[in-house]
Amino acid sequence: MDIAFILVLLSFPALLQTCFAIFVYVDAPDVRMPRRKWTLIALLVPIFGFFTYLLERAERTSEPPDDDQFVDGPFRIHKSRADDTPVVSEGPPDADDLEESDGTDRTE
Repeated sequence: MDIAFILVLLSFPALLQTCFAIFVYVDAPDVRMPRRKWTLIALLVPIFGFFTYLLERAERTSEPPDDDQFVDGPFRIHKSRADDTPVVSEGPPDADDLEESDGTDRTE
């Protein structure tokens, strides 16, 4: 292969990685993240370092939810279901109960 072609192939990923690191270097102070730390991560860990920065950045810039869904307990109950009575399980139903429940005969 031609040496110029190999250099072009190798320089494109390096240029892309450098662009990612420059973006992180410029953007990190805007979201109050350590500039040097994230720039090194984005530069030394190809592709994954940049996407890790983006995920961390999104977590920091997203607004907290208006209400906490676990205030009343481990489950969030919809307003339309708030006055329902809880179902108490008595075990599996008998085969006779199933036949009588809907009025149809299941034996064919």
